[in-house]
This record gives sequence, C-alpha cells and structure tokens, in this order.
Amino acid sequence: MLLQVHDELIFEVKDDAIEKYTDKIKEIMENTVNFEDIKLSANGSVAKDWGALK
Repeated sequence: MLLQVHDELIFEVKDDAIEKYTDKIKEIMENTVNFEDIKLSANGSVAKDWGALK
C-alpha cells in the first residue's frame, strides 16, 4: 500500500498480479468488520498512473 486518504487506499501492483490483489483487497475491505444489518461494499479502479484515475 502506498497511500491511504480518507476512504481511499492506493496500491502499486505488478501487472500480472492485479486481478489477484484487487479481489483480495476488496474481500478484506468488505469483510473485516461484521455489522449485523449493514453490508459494506468496496470498489476499485486500475490505471497506469494516478492522473488517469480521476
């Protein structure tokens, strides 16, 4: 993980590991805390540089 800003996490991952890590990070973010009636959801984006994301 390179950076955490408010509700965003920024990672640098090799191209051949993107799918593995995006799936795992999403799973961790959605399931680390268990609320009885609240389902957490997370989403992500992939780009070659930060400027391409926003």
